[in-house]
Amino acid sequence: MLQKTSHFMREANLIGGQWVQADSGATIDVINPATGLKLGTVPKSGKAETTRAIEAAQKAFESFKKTTAVERSKMLRALHDAMMDNQQPLAELLTMEQGKSLTESKGEIASSAAYILWFAEEARRIYGDVIPSPWGDRRIIVTKEPTGVIAAITPWNFPSSMLARKIGPAIAAGCTAVVKPASQTPYSGLAWGALCEEVGIPAGVVNVVTGSASEIGKELTTHPLVKKITFTGSTDVGKMLIEQSASTVKKVSMELGGNAPFLVFDDADLDRAVEGAVTAKYRNSGQTCVCTNRFFVQAGIYDRFVEKFAKASGALKVGPGLDDGVQQGPLIDDKAVEKVEEFIADAKAKGGKVVTGGNRHELGGTFFQPTVISEATPEMNFMKDEIFGPVAPIFRFETEEEAVSMANDTEFGLACYFYTSDLGRAFRVMEGLKYGMVGVNEGLITTPEAPFGGVKESGIGREGGHQGIEDYLDTKYVCIGGLGL
Repeated sequence: MLQKTSHFMREANLIGGQWVQADSGATIDVINPATGLKLGTVPKSGKAETTRAIEAAQKAFESFKKTTAVERSKMLRALHDAMMDNQQPLAELLTMEQGKSLTESKGEIASSAAYILWFAEEARRIYGDVIPSPWGDRRIIVTKEPTGVIAAITPWNFPSSMLARKIGPAIAAGCTAVVKPASQTPYSGLAWGALCEEVGIPAGVVNVVTGSASEIGKELTTHPLVKKITFTGSTDVGKMLIEQSASTVKKVSMELGGNAPFLVFDDADLDRAVEGAVTAKYRNSGQTCVCTNRFFVQAGIYDRFVEKFAKASGALKVGPGLDDGVQQGPLIDDKAVEKVEEFIADAKAKGGKVVTGGNRHELGGTFFQPTVISEATPEMNFMKDEIFGPVAPIFRFETEEEAVSMANDTEFGLACYFYTSDLGRAFRVMEGLKYGMVGVNEGLITTPEAPFGGVKESGIGREGGHQGIEDYLDTKYVCIGGLGL
């Protein structure tokens, strides 16, 4: 299997078009979570290497910002094609370092390519304005220009697609980038460097640095040449990056933590709701920021939903992601398993009932059983904290107002889902839920055409949609006088 992925499995950093090791020679081991075995190593870079990457990006920006929108669009189209031509090996590499099923990994590569294609099209639609002037002898023009060097820091749960949403708009806008992928899943990040190189994107436009999160992050947030930080990850880290970025007043885009509610009303199509619940809960073993964290089910159908959902959960095939038919792979590491166990123990101590699952899987390692807990109450830890694992707590509610109130009872506001066949209720609940994204009778709603992002402590800015390129552009107002008109 490694044979096929070796072309993209780079064990060096890409800085200014050169593949290099850390100055110190230090490395980080990358572990396959399905086997516990070492896949390889990547450089443990720090401040010095990051500074060089920023300087390389700035040097490249001086010429790259002058390229035409058509030229940048063609680069991104070529990048899209290269990804789809290599979908299988890229997906295998992703599965080996992250653990998710090969089916999910292929879907992630396809999603990554789709975002790149979307921004290839958006590159040619960066419009300005001509504004009617209040002065007879002056004209007012508003233009959009690339912000400059952007820094992207991405997590381990979607190591390819999270970068697509950042590299795509950066290149489309005419920006250059320094990318820091997660240390647990660096190969999918380094593969972006190899792909950019392969399709002829100029040296220094995309730089990839692996290593110390604190050292690299601090340099990216404080270096004056970096004009924008885009981060996907936890709210705690996001707050720290925002604080650090304030010293140089950088633009920030933050896609942070979630606590997604999933509401099922008495009038819902129960089978459709269960199908959506499985998708919204167990994708990537529950390790996504838009995964359902809390299920709220109306009393009239509560027992039937629990029974059907538990049966569907128990039927999921758990195993190594590269095995045929696997629907749920391992959790990323031992800490993730321990966190899941703590949530279950807390729920049981407070009256929760484990309907299915509840234990480590017989496969061992970091495999965990899909778990459904009934009789969940607001006192349990997962009411407030993000689970990030295959555990589904199900709360009971009586009225629509109660459901919306409980769903909103969190500092987070990323994604939410609800099921109903009442059109009036659909609009009332949609408007009542304080979230950046709402799925009505759907459990999977992410697409490049729509803006992805949250409100409250779930983030700032949007990725995807026509909104996704705005944070990579500066607005310039030009007043032209002395025209003698």
